[in-house]
Order: sequence, then structure tokens, then C-alpha cells
Amino acid sequence: MRPEETVPRAVLACGEVRTCLLPAGQALDSRAAAQLLRLRADERVLVSERPNLYGRSPDVLTGVDCPLPSSNGARVRAVGTVAARAALTEGRVLQTSAYFRVPATGPDHRRPWGHYLVRPAVVEPFGRLPRDAVAEGFLGGGRHGDLDVGLIAAGLQTRLLRHPLLDQRPPLRSRPTRLRWVAVPAPDGEGPSLERFTLAEAELRTVRLRVPEGTGSAEVAGLCDDLALHDWLLTTLVRILDGIRLGPGEPAPRRRPAAADDLPVVVGALRPAVDHLLHLWMPRARVSRELAPLWDVLEDEPGFTRQWLALVQRVRDQLTLHAIPPARREVEPTP
Repeated sequence: MRPEETVPRAVLACGEVRTCLLPAGQALDSRAAAQLLRLRADERVLVSERPNLYGRSPDVLTGVDCPLPSSNGARVRAVGTVAARAALTEGRVLQTSAYFRVPATGPDHRRPWGHYLVRPAVVEPFGRLPRDAVAEGFLGGGRHGDLDVGLIAAGLQTRLLRHPLLDQRPPLRSRPTRLRWVAVPAPDGEGPSLERFTLAEAELRTVRLRVPEGTGSAEVAGLCDDLALHDWLLTTLVRILDGIRLGPGEPAPRRRPAAADDLPVVVGALRPAVDHLLHLWMPRARVSRELAPLWDVLEDEPGFTRQWLALVQRVRDQLTLHAIPPARREVEPTP
């Protein structure tokens, strides 16, 4: 029997994903990745090599007893456990995530911890759950003292980034991102839907989903890990390109002409992207079959893969352009 079946039906699942570049000069191989992600001695790290190298830690549980965030100011105390895990893609991109699910109602008093420990990743409210208010409150960040799974994911990320395997010499500059998500049940007979994907601020994205009855919260978390990974890749590549001066042949007002000295600067900025990022784009590679169609929404609008391919082509065009000898670049066309 799955853990999902040992608890009352969940009417809300919430989580947050932290994504960052692993601070190591070389990508970790499968052996080193398993060593990094070994969070528990009693469970092994899952490692796969197809379609790309991917490792995922076992879940670790954190006990919580605090109010749930709420958009209408309601104070709903909840007790239970939050599941957290880490994943490493191609030995290069680290993700830590934390998530939980909530039933519609819970007991009116706290039970012994043994009751909660046999219900992993379940947080039970005291009384009835104001689902929509808690969902919006969670996406909004809540108040000080409310349940904040982002702090749990961040704590796990900090722990892993200090691992002795890492030499703290990342091959390129990048910023971490956060993706905060909620999922509520879809109407009977309807499939999954992505209601909202928002760039809330520079590093924060929020996602609201509807998923069919019986969809596991771990499966929803896997989908959101995948969205967060590819959003981080897009964001990082955009920032790399924004951080370099336009190459020769691309006019810009009041900008000095490109010189031969630009070659090492541009190549130095773009080559790490080619070496470490461009091959990582594989949407839906590890998303459950039931939830994979949600990617179609992002492919239509805003067009994740379309934007990625345009950025990749721009990187390649810049490298090709700067590979042309300076003397040939400066030849004026004959009238």
C-alpha cells in the first residue's frame, strides 16, 4: 500500500524548489554524485544515466508544528512532516526541494509524533482547512512564523554546497532560483492543468496546478523540479548573453567598435555555457506520463523550448562570428 493511501484524501499539496549551479570546476561523475546525495545511511541514492546523468537522494523528513500561511489572515495550526530531497543533473545543476500535502480536515488536538511519522510528507490541520486561502497564502510567502518549506529546502542546499567534494570553483557565474508551487485536485473527469506560472521577482517563480485525484505529491514535486531546472537554464543563459558586449556586425549606439581583444572576452564568457549548459535541455525527461502534458502549456506560451533554441543559436552565432580573423571582419563591402 502506498503512503498516499494511509491518510485522508489530500486536497492541497505545496512545495518549493531551489536550483543552483554546483560550485565545482568539473562536473561530478555518477559515483561522486551518489556520495554527495547520500543523505541517509539506510536508503540508497537513485542514479540513472539515460537520457542524461541524474541522481536523486532519498527523502528526509522534518517535523513541523506551526500555522499554515493564509491569504485571508486565518490562523490554521498544523502538525506533521515535510519531505525534502536533493537532485543533481549531469553532475552540474543541484536542486533541493521540500513539499507536503494537506487533508481537508484534521484532529482538533495534537497527536503523538508516532502518528505523524508514519504519514510522511503529510501536514494535518487542526479542524477544517481553508484550502484556497492557504494555497494563495503559501504562494505569497506567508507571515513570519508560518510554515516555510523554502527554508527547509534552503537549509538542505546550504548543507550540500559545503560538501568536501566541492572545490568551490564554479565554471561560470550564475544565480540560484526558487520555484514555489501549489496543486489542488482537478474536477472529476478532467486531466491536469497549469493554471498559473508567474515570474514573481528576479529569483522567484510561482506555479499553481490542478491534478487528477490520486496523483502522488512526489510526482507533482518531480514535475516542478523539472520546470525549475529548465527555468533556471533559460534564466542563466539569458544573463550570460546580457552580460557580454555585442559582437561585430551588431550595431549599438555609442558603442566602441569591436576589436581583436574582444575575442578572448566573448569566448571566455560563452564557452562555459557551451561546455556545461547547452546539453542539459531535456524537458519531461523524468516527469510522470500523467503530468507530462502540462509542459505543452509552457511550450505554447511563453514558449520555453522556442526561447531556448533561439538563445542557443545566438551563442553559436557569436562564437562563429568571433572566430573570423579580424582582418576579414574589417573588410568593407564593395559598393
